[in-house]
Amino acid sequence: MKMSFALTFRSAKGRWIANPSQPCSKASIGLFVPASPPLDPEKVKELQRFITLSKRLLVMTGAGISTESGIPDYRSEKVGLYARTDRRPIQHGDFVRSAPIRQRYWARNFVGWPQFSSHQPNPAHWALSTWEKLGKLYWLVTQNVDALHTKAGSRRLTELHGCMDRVLCLDCGEQTPRGVLQERFQVLNPTWSAEAHGLAPDGDVFLSEEQVRSFQVPTCVQCGGRLKPDVVFFGDTVNPDKVDFVHKRVKEADSLLVVGSSLQVYSGYRFILTAWEKKLPIAILNIGPTRSDDLACLKLNSRCGELLPLIDPC
Repeated sequence: MKMSFALTFRSAKGRWIANPSQPCSKASIGLFVPASPPLDPEKVKELQRFITLSKRLLVMTGAGISTESGIPDYRSEKVGLYARTDRRPIQHGDFVRSAPIRQRYWARNFVGWPQFSSHQPNPAHWALSTWEKLGKLYWLVTQNVDALHTKAGSRRLTELHGCMDRVLCLDCGEQTPRGVLQERFQVLNPTWSAEAHGLAPDGDVFLSEEQVRSFQVPTCVQCGGRLKPDVVFFGDTVNPDKVDFVHKRVKEADSLLVVGSSLQVYSGYRFILTAWEKKLPIAILNIGPTRSDDLACLKLNSRCGELLPLIDPC
């Protein structure tokens, strides 16, 4: 299944111009969600029972909760980035060491940011936010960097891999909002334009090397250092203090629900192991197999946004 999106960005005007022959953003929402069987009423009842019995519920979410908001993931069968293209995500070591790689990354991210930042929470995000407000959800851990849980109003939240909304200086640690950096990009590149083909999960798009070559990248306003989105790239590690914090929340919980994650990445999987060692009941809502199916007392293969709103958190 090949999906192509032609998007043109002209920084002088500062807006996207979408090719009208391609799907609009509303229509594209379902393109990145893998096929799933119809809802099984008995499974819905089992999840309802699991949630009802939970008094200190910890929820861990992954990319599968955001595909219904139009953000692609990496691993979904037939529709994830790995299935659609031969492209792979940027590696932390490459970004830190190479100025040309940083230039390519930021050019792509500059073009992709207006669309990526415009994505909105779907019914699954809103359901979890409601569970928190009603006192059912004790803590929420997300592996996503899209800020959709924050947009939905979640506050008892740990962004395990950071968030694309923030930019970090690798040299002095200064943090700035991503929107501020977008304005600096526009000032430095007043006549630069690019046409992108294809969307990536972490806020960038695909550009040719020729398009990237003339793109100017700003440095930190405080120290002139290298700028990086405040996220954990592949090959990097999660801050140990954040890992310890999440381990404590897991140990305080009485049950754990995984939503939209295959748990292939160890940074999230380790918390499932902690829950298992503590003998917490584990439920998994994810289309397709996960690394922890054999540890779960309940596994559901359904759309997150279709199933979670059906559950009564009271």
